[in-house]
Amino acid sequence: MRVEKTSNWWFHVLAILVIVAWGASFPCTRLLLDANLTPTEIFVYRSAIAYLGLLLISRFNISFWGWRDETLAVLCGLTGGAMYFVLQNIALKLTLLSDVVIVIAINPLLTTILAAMFLKEEHFSWKILLSSMVAFAGVAVVTFRDGFVWGNGLLGNVLAFLAALSWAVYSVILKRVQGRHSTLSITRKVMIYGTLCALPVMLLEPMTSIATLLRTDVLLNMLFLALICSMAAFFIWNLVIKKIGAIRSSNYLYLDPIVSIIIGVIVLNERVGVIAVVGCALVLLGVIMVEKMTTKN
Repeated sequence: MRVEKTSNWWFHVLAILVIVAWGASFPCTRLLLDANLTPTEIFVYRSAIAYLGLLLISRFNISFWGWRDETLAVLCGLTGGAMYFVLQNIALKLTLLSDVVIVIAINPLLTTILAAMFLKEEHFSWKILLSSMVAFAGVAVVTFRDGFVWGNGLLGNVLAFLAALSWAVYSVILKRVQGRHSTLSITRKVMIYGTLCALPVMLLEPMTSIATLLRTDVLLNMLFLALICSMAAFFIWNLVIKKIGAIRSSNYLYLDPIVSIIIGVIVLNERVGVIAVVGCALVLLGVIMVEKMTTKN
C-alpha cells in the first residue's frame, strides 16, 4: 500500500511538470513571434515536427477511418489545431501574454456550455449560468480595463476568446470519434490535418529565412514547443490520467494560466497589474465552479 502511494506521488509530480511545460509554451511562442516568425508558421512547424515524432513512435502505422470519421478528424484538425493555435499566436502578437492566457483559460467552461447545447451531456442549468457569469466577468475585467477602446489590445483579447471557442468546438467534435479510435491515432490525425489546413495560409505569407529558423534560440524554442509541449507532454498527461484519474489530474489544469503569467513575468518582464490578477481569479473561479458542480451531478 505504501509503495502504491509513493508511486502515485510521482505521477502528481509529472502532472505538475506537464503544466509547467504547457505554461511555458506561451512565452516560448511570444519569443518566436519576436524573432519575426509568423503566427501560422509557428503552428505549422510545431505541429509538423510533433506529427513526425508521433509517426515514428507509432512505427508509421497509418490507417483510414472511413469517410465519416476522417471528415470529423479534418474538422478537429481545423478547430483544435489550425484555428486554435493560429488565433492564439496572433493574439500573443497583439496583446499582453497575461491577457491571452486569462481569456483562453475560459475554454473548459465554453466546452461545458457547447456540450450542454449540442451533446445533451449536461443540462444547461442555473449552475452553469452562474459559473458562466463569474468567468465572463473575469474576461470582461481584463478586456475592458481601459474602457471600450478599439486597438491591438482589444483585438488580441477578442482573438484569444475566439481561440478558446474554437477549442471548445473541437472538444465537442472530438467526442464523436473518441472510443472508436486510440488517443494516439486521434492526436496524429489532428496534427496532420491541422497542419494541412494552415499550410495554404502560411504559403501566402512572407516566409521566414532559413538563417533565422536555424538560429539557436529559435530552433530550441521550436523544438521545445513541438517535442516537449505537443508530443512528450501529451504522452505523460495521458499516463497521469490513467494513474491518478481524470478528476484529480484536471485540477492541475487550473495552474496553467498562473504558471504562464509567472514565466511571462520572469522571461518577458511583463508587468501584471491588480486588474489582471482579479480577472484571472474570476475566470478560474467560474471554471472551477462549473467543473465541481457538473462533477457532483
